[in-house]
Amino acid sequence: MGLIDWMTANPKLSLILISIGVTLVMTLITKKFTNQVRMKELKQIQKDFNKKMKENSGNPEVIMQIQKEVMNVSMEMMRHSFKPMLITFLPLIILFWWIRGIYSGILDHWIWYYIVASIISSIIFRKIFDVA
Repeated sequence: MGLIDWMTANPKLSLILISIGVTLVMTLITKKFTNQVRMKELKQIQKDFNKKMKENSGNPEVIMQIQKEVMNVSMEMMRHSFKPMLITFLPLIILFWWIRGIYSGILDHWIWYYIVASIISSIIFRKIFDVA
């Protein structure tokens, strides 16, 4: 029994395992290619800005200034996350093309199995590997 035969015989299980494996690899790539210390600093800055916005909810001028600063922090976070995205984009496109070819006739909503398993495993792996 080959790999594809096993995948078609066990579509839900194999799809969930693929999702977990891909999420693990993507989490490790993100950890390696992003400055984790800076990303954690930026997340803390965002939390502090959110507190300031709640404290100044009645002052639109202060909120506008805080929102500008939040935008700058968000842009920096996006720049940090861009490199791992570039590394994983093409392999993911190829993988999804391959997966769709296998599961589209077998499992109607295969993408939802993948997404749910990916979200859950991403939360777990980010905690385990301390990825910002």
